[in-house]
Amino acid sequence: MRQPSAIARRMAVASVSLAVAAGAVACGPKDNDAKGSSGDSTPHKGGTLTVLNSDPQSDFDPARLYTSGGGNVPSLVFRTLTTRNRANGAAGAKVVPDLATDTGRPSENATVWTYTLKKGLKYEDGTAITSADIKYGIERSFAPELSGGAPYLRDWLVGAADYQGPYKDKKGLSAIGTPDSRTIVFHLNKPEGEFPYLATQTQFTPVPKAKDTGTKYEEHPVSSGPYKVVKNENDGEHLVLERNTYWSSAVDDQRKAYPDTVDVRSGLDSSVINQRLSASQGADATAVTTDTNLGPAELAKVTGDKDLAARVGTGHFGYTNYIAFNPTVKPFDNAKVRQAISYAIDRSSVINAAGGSALAEAATTFLPNQKSFGYTSYDLFPAGEAGNAAKAKELLKEAGYPNGLTVTLTHSNSKDFETSPEIATALQDALKKAGITVKLEGLEENDYKDKIHSVKTEPGFFLAHWGADWPSGGPFLAPIFDGRQIVKDGANFNTGLLNDASVNAEIDAINKLTDLDAAAKRWGALDKKIAGQALTVPLFHPVYKRLVGKDIKNVVISDWTGVLDISQVAVK
Repeated sequence: MRQPSAIARRMAVASVSLAVAAGAVACGPKDNDAKGSSGDSTPHKGGTLTVLNSDPQSDFDPARLYTSGGGNVPSLVFRTLTTRNRANGAAGAKVVPDLATDTGRPSENATVWTYTLKKGLKYEDGTAITSADIKYGIERSFAPELSGGAPYLRDWLVGAADYQGPYKDKKGLSAIGTPDSRTIVFHLNKPEGEFPYLATQTQFTPVPKAKDTGTKYEEHPVSSGPYKVVKNENDGEHLVLERNTYWSSAVDDQRKAYPDTVDVRSGLDSSVINQRLSASQGADATAVTTDTNLGPAELAKVTGDKDLAARVGTGHFGYTNYIAFNPTVKPFDNAKVRQAISYAIDRSSVINAAGGSALAEAATTFLPNQKSFGYTSYDLFPAGEAGNAAKAKELLKEAGYPNGLTVTLTHSNSKDFETSPEIATALQDALKKAGITVKLEGLEENDYKDKIHSVKTEPGFFLAHWGADWPSGGPFLAPIFDGRQIVKDGANFNTGLLNDASVNAEIDAINKLTDLDAAAKRWGALDKKIAGQALTVPLFHPVYKRLVGKDIKNVVISDWTGVLDISQVAVK
């Protein structure tokens, strides 16, 4: 993701921006499965599902949404060429066909991808969905007035870098071919073995050109999924979805579409959401949230109540919180100083500052520990649970600092339990044991982001976090460690300013692979190789803990999103 603080909420709300990130350890269905308390656990069709959210489902236009796997609420209305597998845990990290008959057929060098649409696909008005509609849907996502979606298409498609969308350029993108109504072909600038993952983004949603109303399209986008929009108030604050009678499970084996109606209400305080879900009175008995976690205090209360505890779902999303070093700033230009800090870290105190072990899991690898990312276990600078102060002092002496040193740690003042004062203070205390005096520089969120994402102002030592656009090592490692992605006059996320020819070459080599399992192993090996340069210190992977109403059934939480999949939920 180009904006790390925006990723997790995009995944959680299935629309935009970060609420609280999820962790990254795969867990079995038993852990993932929160069950309703009613006697009959068999899901049935009917009823109304209420969604209680903090953030509104704004910009409800497939061109403007930045989602992965098709999103959560958006996935009820927008279908894409491919989508995430709607299954618990690790099985849910796989990409599967959606509108297409398969996940795509690549050319020998993965620069051309061909898709065939399923037969019988229809919009909410009964008209047929065509390949030309998908091409048009992608093209309109390039229009400046509909910006906000994932940036990959502009980078990957041949001749797309300066395209301004169909409103200004009627010719469209020649890189997307539609030889017939069911076939669509993509021509890429370079090999991209993970194109099937990209095809899960909502920009691949079909949009009928005749029904396109530009910036007003979000008020009533034409549905290709099991539900259609019947109400959209205050830019997604209140969204009501009802059945699309032309949708058929015969051509959609991913979405269950049990409820008759989905009523999404946003703008609520997180504590109010959890109180309502806990009480489960009236319509709240059949309510869920797609963006609100249980906090430490709430979780402690829930854990002590057997009935409530049975209604908590645990999710893991590919996300890592870490310390970042800028090696152009002294003393962090000395690798031994960076290694010393790595050894001195007390991860147990950091975990406590992040809300405890139920809400955060220790990380010693940059990649999240899920198979789909290519997780390879390593701990190159073993600090143990409480930090290895002796080893840190030894390295500082070798680096020329026998009496220790003083450094400044930049962090955000936001109460996000990630880059916030609690985490910074825990690190300050741990490093003091190793003779490292840490001064804290707390900034307001916007100032913090501006400072750490500019090459000109990036500090030497700061807190950062990163989440995946899809469950693979590619969108996790490349933006942070590919030297060609260093942005000198804009938002830069290669925090270590690494431009290693061998790393860049390996990224290119892996991108050519269409065997995603083989690619995953290579991403894992690359993660370990990069870690040897000590440009980051992985700290922890956050974990989602979310409550559901007492009459909610069929909770599915995949490792792709880390949150309840709204397309699987039943209320009867």
